[in-house]
Amino acid sequence: MTLHRNARTCPSSRRLIAHRVIDEGWTLAAAAEAAGVSVPTARKWVRRYCEAGESGLEDRSSAPRRVANRTAPERIEAIRSLRALRFTGEEIAELLAMAPSTVSLVLKREGLGRLPRPNASEPERRYERARAGELVHVDVKKLGRIDGVGHRISGRYRGHHRARGAGWDYVHVCVDDATRIAYAEVLSDERPETSVAFLRRALGYLASLGIEVERVMTDNGNPYRSKTHAIACRELALKHLRTEPYRPRTNGKAERFIQTLTRGWSEGAVYATSRERIAALPGWLDRYNRKRPHRSLGRIPPMTRLAQLNVNNVAGAHS
Repeated sequence: MTLHRNARTCPSSRRLIAHRVIDEGWTLAAAAEAAGVSVPTARKWVRRYCEAGESGLEDRSSAPRRVANRTAPERIEAIRSLRALRFTGEEIAELLAMAPSTVSLVLKREGLGRLPRPNASEPERRYERARAGELVHVDVKKLGRIDGVGHRISGRYRGHHRARGAGWDYVHVCVDDATRIAYAEVLSDERPETSVAFLRRALGYLASLGIEVERVMTDNGNPYRSKTHAIACRELALKHLRTEPYRPRTNGKAERFIQTLTRGWSEGAVYATSRERIAALPGWLDRYNRKRPHRSLGRIPPMTRLAQLNVNNVAGAHS
């Protein structure tokens, strides 16, 4: 039992009040004065002890037994059903002629404060390759170029990057599935020739670490559906896998790395120009690969994970 911090009595003192009045013949006033409580309080504990015994001396819930304006169970079920059909709180309130605030409270209480994602019943497919290089994920992130201090720092929003004519930078990324070792470059576009050239340099970087790539996974963007990319994959002896349409989570490791990259590198410092931001990328990548703990790897950096896999592979070869 959790007592109020200013409570003057506890079950033991309440029992003593009841014992003095019932068994020893004390008056309510005398028992109340000895316990330091009011006469009505002493009368309450004596009455509860007579009605329920020891259990009557415990604190009771202060919640009301009846609430006049409580939402009816059938209304709650209707709200749940409409939410499952991806109706917003405002739409549900309009359909059921209810206050939006009431619908919002019901949704939060039922754990439906956020709209369920499409195909929520579809089981998540989590996977991790056992060998470094067995699969790499490739993707592109488009960033607005920097032509001055932006609204994140100044608080003044001067308009969209393209409206000011600053243009775009394209961050091409490559992430190894088993180790999460990452390679990235900032390039001027995402044309097939540019994407293929990046892929070759990324494979060269991984090869310098002793990683031989077997498969590459991309989304269904134009660069990866081109003949140029298909020819390059054949030349490099790569099996090309593409994500299912409208299923970006199948390339989730690249998507998650891009989030980390954006927060840690692109938005993690103040840059005066795009050139400064580009110059900071190699240092950030080196720290990510060698020092930054990775949650999905058990709080170890990707390079440490690569070393562990290499040791396990050698041990398995000798056994």
